[in-house]
Amino acid sequence: MPSFSLGLTDSSQEGASTQETEREKSPKIATMLEQLDSLIQKLASSASKGKDESPQIQRETGGESSAKVETPGGINQIPDDMKQKCYIWGTRLKEDAKGDTDEYEEICTLIGQGEYILMRTHLASLQAKSDIESQIVSAICLILNQKKEKRFQAQIYCLPPNIVSMALSDHPRGEFISPKTNKEFRVEAYPSFIEFIDRKKLSSHPYIFAPVCHSGHWWLWLINTRKRKCQILDPLHKKAPSDERKDINKFTGYVFSRLITYAGGKPLEKGGKEKEIKAPYVKISCQKTSYDCAIYVMKWLELIEPENIKKGKYEWDNWTQEEVDHYRVEYASRILFSEMNKQRDRAIRESSAIRLSKPSSVLLSPFCQINSADIETG
Repeated sequence: MPSFSLGLTDSSQEGASTQETEREKSPKIATMLEQLDSLIQKLASSASKGKDESPQIQRETGGESSAKVETPGGINQIPDDMKQKCYIWGTRLKEDAKGDTDEYEEICTLIGQGEYILMRTHLASLQAKSDIESQIVSAICLILNQKKEKRFQAQIYCLPPNIVSMALSDHPRGEFISPKTNKEFRVEAYPSFIEFIDRKKLSSHPYIFAPVCHSGHWWLWLINTRKRKCQILDPLHKKAPSDERKDINKFTGYVFSRLITYAGGKPLEKGGKEKEIKAPYVKISCQKTSYDCAIYVMKWLELIEPENIKKGKYEWDNWTQEEVDHYRVEYASRILFSEMNKQRDRAIRESSAIRLSKPSSVLLSPFCQINSADIETG
């Protein structure tokens, strides 16, 4: 695998603890925090005035400039170099003299439906050519659901995949009777994840977008709660690839129906038919690699307009591989710089401490992996 020298300096390694304290209190950092907070307030104000209507378009495009991508947290224009610094800080694992890493360090706490904690190992899954952890997808769902836009406040609820993922671990082949517990699925069996579900939105929104992961692959359920119809968008397949996947789809459809009912809504089917829920696959341009499925699913949460699905097909302009690779950098700052992140100030402060001494476009290469050898320390 090609290796690159990024010419990066991590100034957080320089000096003693007293210097670290002085840097944390420096006017430069304080000014940056004030500017970001001011920007958030302005954007929130403009969003409430001009973003009530979702765009009605026949072809969705994903080739937006990295400086103009709207982040789920509300920070609309983060400088590219700051996104890159955040990506380096959030995804890089450090190793001490004993060989231990900081992979289990808690670096993000999202405040919304309870406190959702992310460790560095979760952010590290955004590194190139890595399968993205379920916690990252859940975090994006939680952040999107808080956006002050009609799309997410009144139309689409993004269901965090926690309970579905746990249910599939107990029912690995889509069995309705778990081979592990010898019981049927019950929402109440997963109390630690119930708090992250917004019952009001789950039972009232016209659409539910529900990411699903099994055996490392992600796909997206689109659930029309008014018509009680379901469809599947799969970044890799245009139909169920196996009989086992068909069984898994039937089981997950049942799980979604039970979750909606638990939240106070109507089941997708009644009686025994609830275990026979059908979800045809939508034909859509797909991923070009074996490891980008979660990127597609997370971006589809923001872009897909269900009413534009015509005759089982969705027309859109697929992304280039370079754009898909770049979204890994984008999502680090979307999560860590979110207003929902209780540790946001730390993320800004420590990301700012990283110096990019050379042009860092190489950072976006799918062949680029960040490790300690790429960091110059003073």
